[in-house]
Amino acid sequence: MWEKTRVVFAIPELRQKILLTLLFLAIYRIGWQIMLPFVDTAKMTGLFGEGSALGDVLTRVATFSASNLTQATIFGLGIMPYISASIIFQLLGTVWEPLERLQKEGESGRKKINEYTRYATVGICLIQSWFWVSLLESGWNVVREEFLVNGHLTIWWKLTAVLTMTAGTTFLMWLGEQIDEYGIGNGISLLIMAGILADMPSAGLQLLSPMLENGFELGSSGGQFGVETLLVLAALFVAVVAGVVFITQGQRRIPTQSAKHVRGRRVYGGSRQYLPLRVNQAGVMPIIFASSLLLFPSVGFGYAARWFDPNTAMGHAMETLNHVFSRGEGFTYNILYIGLIYFFCYFWTAITFNPKDMADNLKNYGTFIPGYRPGKRTADYLEKVMVRITYVGAGFLALVAVIPTVIAAWLEIPYSVASFYGGTGLLIAVSVAFDLVQKIDSHLVMRNYKGLLE
Repeated sequence: MWEKTRVVFAIPELRQKILLTLLFLAIYRIGWQIMLPFVDTAKMTGLFGEGSALGDVLTRVATFSASNLTQATIFGLGIMPYISASIIFQLLGTVWEPLERLQKEGESGRKKINEYTRYATVGICLIQSWFWVSLLESGWNVVREEFLVNGHLTIWWKLTAVLTMTAGTTFLMWLGEQIDEYGIGNGISLLIMAGILADMPSAGLQLLSPMLENGFELGSSGGQFGVETLLVLAALFVAVVAGVVFITQGQRRIPTQSAKHVRGRRVYGGSRQYLPLRVNQAGVMPIIFASSLLLFPSVGFGYAARWFDPNTAMGHAMETLNHVFSRGEGFTYNILYIGLIYFFCYFWTAITFNPKDMADNLKNYGTFIPGYRPGKRTADYLEKVMVRITYVGAGFLALVAVIPTVIAAWLEIPYSVASFYGGTGLLIAVSVAFDLVQKIDSHLVMRNYKGLLE
């Protein structure tokens, strides 16, 4: 392993790409800490601190958006607007014909869609940042007194904050593109993974600090975890990561054969290949959609419960509904979570995987699936196979999504620690790490070195 690492950094071009990527990620982490000038840090910590329902919501959003809204920094919005704009255009591409034509134009069409996505990102940034600054000023009252005039921020400070947060997101979008072009790996994905992995030291310290203070011992007592608990957590972490890797890389290989054709005295084609269909075709999107959708009733019923007297029937009903839709509070939440994951798995797969287009492409290249005629029968077969393997992939995603809740309740550990055993964060980290390793591997193989995966 050390020899392979030495070889990676011995190649000048590859070493430059890796160091440049690390530099860009360091710039992102520095900007992630810089607060807006008028925000009172102590009030923000009290509002979104440990145990805060709103802080919990924003922390879950930050997992897949590289944002830091709990501290209102210059990179506070992260790349959430860019992800939103990308999803919007991907969905529009399935229903709006001009955009669908652009998607089929290849590289030129992709560049045009990326240009539209950037413009939409700036527009979304302006709206979201204005809404957020207004909440900071009047909704939560976390603005420092010296910046207030008659109890409100001036329009110039508001515009400054809005433009600062918009420029921060635009800069992150540019930073991701620079990683794509001059660094190594997918820039946007690496920014998200950097935000996820940056929380690991604090979560580990939260778990180990009682042991470091009182010493290691067998058995859990007084809020301190025993050595056997750490061993169980380590074994579970290895098992979950191995399962995520196995399913993420899992494929259903459909055998294909190219038609033979004769040119002069030579026969071409007739070779046997396979068409790989991923078991987890939808990636992490179903978990993101499902968890985001369940945030709304959780936050809504939580605020509604404060408006009613808890001794009244309505107040009791709001408290009950808030309890039902709170993460990790019961069976109902997990069932709804699993149901939404299954729904969004099929929904997202239907958008990203078009069996008719794939069957037409096979037909145009003179390739067919043995036993099925090119055209409609091939498309029907591919759709049937994808429906079956999507069911397995959705089951895997549902299992990974509920594992943190189960571990937190079973071993009585903080959710911030249990979240590294499943959910969106682990899936993103594993997927991005594999993509990064594969790209480094391709550089090594291209230069006749042994790959990292060999």
